[in-house]
Amino acid sequence: MTTLSQDRPKPGTTAATPLRTGAEYLRSLDDGRAVFVEGERVKDVTKHKAFRGAAQSIARLYDIAAAPENRELMTFTSPKTGGPVHRSYEIPRSHADLRARRLFSEKWAEATFGLMGRTPDHVAGFFTGYASVPEVFAKDGQKYADNVTAFYEKMRDEHLYVSYAIVPPQIDRSKPAHKQSDPALYAGVVKERDDGIVISGAQQLATGGVLSDWLHLSCIHPLQPGDENYANCLAVPINAPGLKLYPRRPFALRADNAFDYPLSSRFDETDNYVIFDNVFVPWEHVFIYRNIEISRAQWWNTTAHTLGNHQAQVRYVTKLRFMIGLAQRMNEMTGNIAAPPVQVMMGELAALVSIYEGMLLAQETAAPIKDGVLWPSPLILYSAMAMQSEFNGRMLEMIRELAGGAFITLPSSLADLENPETRADMERYQRSASTDARSRIALMRLLWDFLGSEFGSRHQQYEKFYGGASFLVKQNVNRNFDWKRAGALVDAALALPPLD
Repeated sequence: MTTLSQDRPKPGTTAATPLRTGAEYLRSLDDGRAVFVEGERVKDVTKHKAFRGAAQSIARLYDIAAAPENRELMTFTSPKTGGPVHRSYEIPRSHADLRARRLFSEKWAEATFGLMGRTPDHVAGFFTGYASVPEVFAKDGQKYADNVTAFYEKMRDEHLYVSYAIVPPQIDRSKPAHKQSDPALYAGVVKERDDGIVISGAQQLATGGVLSDWLHLSCIHPLQPGDENYANCLAVPINAPGLKLYPRRPFALRADNAFDYPLSSRFDETDNYVIFDNVFVPWEHVFIYRNIEISRAQWWNTTAHTLGNHQAQVRYVTKLRFMIGLAQRMNEMTGNIAAPPVQVMMGELAALVSIYEGMLLAQETAAPIKDGVLWPSPLILYSAMAMQSEFNGRMLEMIRELAGGAFITLPSSLADLENPETRADMERYQRSASTDARSRIALMRLLWDFLGSEFGSRHQQYEKFYGGASFLVKQNVNRNFDWKRAGALVDAALALPPLD
């Protein structure tokens, strides 16, 4: 285990909280949170069909991190309590530290096949970034820097799952927040009190919000003068009075069995529209207050955006490995793996996956260290994100081409394999040369759930806009590219002496 100065407990440390188990996590979700699905309030998300599979998937992550055999891989020592805490909260000060964070996230991503994009290590990266450069928050008062550092320590030492809502709703994007028809449409301050502030309005996208402990509210969109009421950064418990979550239609609701919907039934973390109905936030959980400049600086002047998205890239590369593994297994099963056209397509897929993995590793090796804190390479990170929306659709289309009509010739459901009247036909005509019918159908259902079901279609949309609109991500690349070095080569070429 990498040992840093931050790993050594400080004198007078508080008692450590034991690593959270999956069972403890699941029990914590029954807390009265206001989640509404199909017009009804959910009594217990751990028992509701829409969320129970995803909740169990998150619980498994906590069990993986808590397993004694994974202690060195998954934890480091809290400098406050002396107890083990998740590596996703480790402030990287060397390239080895960033690698350790990657291996932690990779272990979790493999448990969900890269299909849960907002697992607890995602927003953990953002708050780790905040805590690594707290002076950004201190520009409006030291208390805000102290607040964000204290909340980071709370997340770390209590092993919390925090999701975030940082995008304004799509009500009228032609107008800034303060010029909307109702000043409380976008989530913002409506009242200031001696003990805190009151927030009202809506925010999106809160992926994983139903499954998390706390919600981080901020805004990543550019704000204009006059938008000060919306230029905040804060945290509230998911069960805070007045906080309501409206998930988009959960795909698990239509997944009537895990054979036909092996992924939809387990890994739909849901995306949520969040409504703040006069939600009170004490000052200790406010990190930015009505400050447009700091609201923007939190993303780009700290390691928050790069650390959070480095985790996201680990998750995406894991998903790509799963994707290409599915395609290769399908080719093996159909017996066309040796066909030259298939080998060419699979070679192209492998090249794209390998390029992406190489870019992930380069984010570590090219990472600069500033004031003792290591930043994942912004240039390579944003370059990878810029290409994600372009490559992802191309790779999915190649797999569709490889599959041909296989998906649309599958039987209607698992029941066709179990009904004595239809079983014989299924076993005879749905098999492949290398496997029985049930195994073939299980693989193709898995691939269809990944590629073409509602769950799969959401993932295609998710990856296309993962980093926001592609032009915004490409602008980040433009800002971080070394144009001076490139221009110097042009100047050198122009200054070449004439030939004798």
